Order: sequence, then structure tokens, then C-alpha cells
Amino acid sequence: MNKPAQNLVERVRAAVDVAVQLTLRIVEVPRNVKQAMVLGVDMGFVALSLVVAFGYPFASFSQPPGSVELFCAALTMLASAIVFLRMGLYRAIIRFMGQQAIWTIIQAVSYSTLALGAAIFFTQADVPRSMPFVYWAMAMFTIGGSRLIVRAGYQARLRSSGKNVLIYGAGESGRQLLTALHHGDQYRVVAFVDDDPRAQHAVINGLQVAWPKDLERLIEQHAITQVLLAIPSASAERRREIINSLVGLPVHVRTVPKINELVGGAAMVSQIQDIDLDDLLGRDPVPPHPELIDRCITGKVVMVTGAGGSIGAELCRQILEAGPKQIVLLDNSEYALYRIERELKELLLRQQRPVDIFCLLGSVRDQRRMEMIFKTFAVQTVYHAAAYKHVPMVEHNVAEGVANNVFGTWHAAEAARLAKVETFVLISTDKAVRPTNIMGASKRFAELILQGLAGEESATRFCMVRFGNVLGSSGSVVPLFREQIEAGGPVTVTHPEVSRYFMSIQEAAHLVLQASAMGTGGDVFVLDMGEPVRIVDLAKRMIRLSGHEVGTGRDKYDAVDIDFIGLRPGEKLHEELLLGTSVSGTGHPMIMRAEEECLSHGQVAVALKELMLRCDAMDCQGITEVLREAVSGFANHEIRHDHIWVKQGRAGKRRALPTDSEVANVEKLFPKAAAIDV
Repeated sequence: MNKPAQNLVERVRAAVDVAVQLTLRIVEVPRNVKQAMVLGVDMGFVALSLVVAFGYPFASFSQPPGSVELFCAALTMLASAIVFLRMGLYRAIIRFMGQQAIWTIIQAVSYSTLALGAAIFFTQADVPRSMPFVYWAMAMFTIGGSRLIVRAGYQARLRSSGKNVLIYGAGESGRQLLTALHHGDQYRVVAFVDDDPRAQHAVINGLQVAWPKDLERLIEQHAITQVLLAIPSASAERRREIINSLVGLPVHVRTVPKINELVGGAAMVSQIQDIDLDDLLGRDPVPPHPELIDRCITGKVVMVTGAGGSIGAELCRQILEAGPKQIVLLDNSEYALYRIERELKELLLRQQRPVDIFCLLGSVRDQRRMEMIFKTFAVQTVYHAAAYKHVPMVEHNVAEGVANNVFGTWHAAEAARLAKVETFVLISTDKAVRPTNIMGASKRFAELILQGLAGEESATRFCMVRFGNVLGSSGSVVPLFREQIEAGGPVTVTHPEVSRYFMSIQEAAHLVLQASAMGTGGDVFVLDMGEPVRIVDLAKRMIRLSGHEVGTGRDKYDAVDIDFIGLRPGEKLHEELLLGTSVSGTGHPMIMRAEEECLSHGQVAVALKELMLRCDAMDCQGITEVLREAVSGFANHEIRHDHIWVKQGRAGKRRALPTDSEVANVEKLFPKAAAIDV
């Protein structure tokens, strides 16, 4: 480049910088002052447009306008000022101006032109006949063009400091997302990516649509940090294919909500979020059978215990969708109950459906209160989700964990039987199968309680649904991994070979509601969880989708390490869903019925009495022995982690037989249990 040209470029850049600084200063002044300034500028543009329109046909200004022409110009400027103000031309913020504001400018300039035409007609001014047309074009160019230039300059300055991103999907959602991002300063969209041949070589708002095979080149060329998936209507299989193709790239993959969330009004295209848990799982949920869900819910009084927990809250959401007559929520956490109540009421308000919601504080271990609740509200269906489920936490609090999971189930089920509740469904876990921890053993004992009650004459139909881990629940590895990745690592995994069954919380709740309609009494339903997932593979997938490399130590991709910390108390490498091999179908592809050995009601009652005594005496070793005798596969478990047991120095010592006073105390606290005739 020669020196004169270089000087010209530098002058242009300096002028642009001055204009930008001046614009920024104007932005900071009070709004009424800015409106007055913009009105003055517009009147200058109107005057300029009148001059150009008058002199345009003559190619010079050799014929000065007379008094009549000047009067027409003054009248036009006055009318224009009134029209511009009345049409709200100065209410729109120029730097955020949209299509509606542009249409308002077109209307305002058109009315100004009509005013000019009327003035010319009534005053018989000596002006060219083409003057109104030239005036309209010039006014649109100056008034509208100046606003577009200011908006473009402001948005370009905002995007210059934003992150470079690609939008995957050049459909309607992709275009809406681009429009939304243009009004912010977080993202600078570089290009679209789409595999539709019809979209190739197209230009959308100045951005080229590229093939997916060009992704790696575009990421490196433009220093892309994020890929935003704008494919809400894509099938689960197609979404999984696209996400898998992005796993190895050094970008953070995020997405817009799915089509059902957009149509239902629960989300907007501009709400960018991390990859859905369903997409992380890589499995297709089976659509629910509405007739099964409706059977135990529609038009009925439904109660959920543990309603504030992850599973309980999701059950409440889906129960509400099925149209119950009333829904009763029970939890011992005030905050959790308040949170789910507020969410459900907002959901009802949006859907404009009248359903009575009753939120009750209480413990499932209080049988008298449970029976009173069931009878007062005439409860017909109960989903019992109240339990302690965190394996290490229960290992540290053995007596309390067993008391809640076992006695909570027993008291709730007994109260349901006495109140003649139609259906009682226990939410169980795969950790109940050949358990290696107290939590799993307590949940299996809870299953035995229901199986024993189902063998007795009762108007209540008892059944249980057993499934593995749910993604996104409290205590799940997914929220923990996300926190660790955001903090730069390391991501902690217990063991390189540890695996778990996973299911989305929405799918698990759907299947629980469907399974409850199939029970005949004492049924153990097992959900098809697919193939087990190695936790380390899940961690690697999340790290890569967050735009990092896995523990390589390379600075280029900001690597995140994985640390193996060893199995925690009570954990095992692999979980199971069945005690044996005897299993039958139910007519639903995702729900199986397990045929397993169980104890009679009398045998369960004997174990319950003994378990009550040991829990009351805080005898962790005795609790373990009772569970070992009752629960199949629960063996070789040592009490080594209970905080109170260890602090008292009782770990490893032989337990003492209960004293007469301890027996009397148990009979006093649990008179109904002590009176059971075995």
C-alpha cells in the first residue's frame, strides 16, 4: 500500500474512533436530552432532503427558492416534527432498534412526504413534480440509514468483545437465536453450520452456511469457543449423532431448548443451556402410555411422600399433567416443600387447570399422622418416595438411615392399609439387589415389608418399582462433575471400572407412574435401564463437551484431569437390577416383573421387632445382623463408618443382649409392633 492510501486509511480509522467515542458519550446523557438531540438531527436531515429534492432535477442550485417554497419547507419541517413525535419515533432505543422501529420510520417519513405534497398542492409552489419522490427517498436514506449505521456500529463494538461461536442449525430456530444474540455482548456469531444441502452456500444475515465437515477448520480459523445447537425439532437419535460428532472438538457444546419446551411456552430460543442430561446418556426414552398413567391418577386423590426430593418432585410434576382431583405433598423439609409447591402452582397458573394442592409437613415414621392424612383427604394412590438414598451418608448414620427407610415404609404402608388406600407404590433402587451397604439393605427390607403386607387380606394394592441412578437428581454425579469442570478440575471418579445404570429423571418418573397401574399385589417392577455406563466414560464425555481435553496436560485445550479416589463406604463396582433370573414381561417394553423370594408377614414382623429394638439402642452391629438374616445377599458387611458407633468406641466389639428396660422402652414406643402376633 502506497503512503497516500495508508494515510487515508489512518484518517478514516481515526474518524471512526472519534465517531464511536462521541456516540458512547451521547449514550450516557439523560434520555430526554438524547431525544431532543435526535429530533434536531432528524430536522437537519429533513432540511437536507428538501434542498436535495428541490435542486435534483436541475443538477445545480442556480434557482433559489422563493417565499412560497420556503413556507412549504417550513410547514413540512413542522409537520414532520409533530408526526415523528406522535408516532413515537424517539421512544425506540436506536442501538436496540428492531424491525418494528424500522417500519415506524417508513410510516413517519411517508406521512412527512404527504405533508410536503399537501403543502405544495395548496400553495401552488413552483417546484419539480418529482420533488416528493426524491424527498421521500432522501429522507429514508438519511433518517433510517443513520439509525441503522448507529445500531450496526454499536452491535459490532459489543460483539468485538464477545466469544466467537458457531450456530449448528440454519433453520428458523437458528435465525431466531442469531437475532437474539445480536442484541447482547456475550457472543459473536461467526457462521452457521447445517447438513441440509438446500441450506448450503446460503447467506443468513451476512453469515455463510457451512458444511459440518468444515467445523474443525472454522473452529481453528476463527478461534471458536462454543458451538450452539439450534436443532430443537431434531429426533433424539439425530441429536445424539450430532453431539457425538462434536465430542472430540475443543469447543463447549451448548443448546437451545427442545421443541416441546418451546411450544409449551416453558422456554425461549434465546435461553442457551448446557447439553441435556438425556443427550449425555445417549439413549432414546420410550414414549409413555397415557392410559397407564391415567389409571391411578386421573380424577383421583394422589399423595407423594418425600415430595420435595428429586424423584418426588418429578413425580408431582407428571402427576399434575395427568389431571388428578387433588394432590397431597408430604415432606419433612420445609424449604423443599415450599419450593415444589411454588413450582406446581406456577405450572397450574400457566396451564389454567384447577387442581387442589395440599402441602403437609411431617414424617412418614409417624403412623398416626399418616393414617389421619390418608383418611382426611380420602387418598386413593400413594407414591412413597421418602427415603435416605445417599450410600456413604447412610453408612455414617446407620440407625437413622434404617429407621427412616424401613420404619418409614412400614408405618406409611400400615397407615395406608388401615385407611383402605387403593394403591401404595414404593420407589426402590437397584442397590437393594445383593446389597453391600446399609442403604441398599434397608431398601430391600422395605420391599419385603410390602411383599409381606401384600400376602395378607387387604383392600390396598402394594407394589414397588426398582431402578438405578437418575441423571440430575440430588447427589448425582452429573451436577458434581459440572461443578468440578467449571472449577478447572480435577473430576473425581471412585474407580476406573465402576459402572452404573442411568436413566433420566423424567423417564424414570414416567415409568413409575405406568408400572403402578400394572400391579396386582406384591409386584416388584424393574425398569429397563439399558446397558450400564462406565462413570469414567461419562466424565470424559462431559469434559470434552465442555470444550476441554481430558487430562493430557496440554495448555492448548485447557485440559481437565480425572482423579480416581477409591470406592466410598458401602459402594460396589457394578450394580444389579434382579436378584435372580426369573423375570416376566408386562406388556410395556421398558417394565419387567421380577419373580423373587420373599418373607411372610409373620417373618417380617419378627425382624421388625428386633430391628426396632436395635435401632432404639443405637446397636449398629445388631442392626446389621438383623438385616443380614432377612435380606438375601447382604453379607460380609462391617460397621466401621457410623460416626456415633465409632466415637463411642463400640466398633468391632461384640454386641450386648438387650436389657429388660430396653425391651420395655421399645414396647412403650411401638406398642403396635410389640403386639404383633407372629
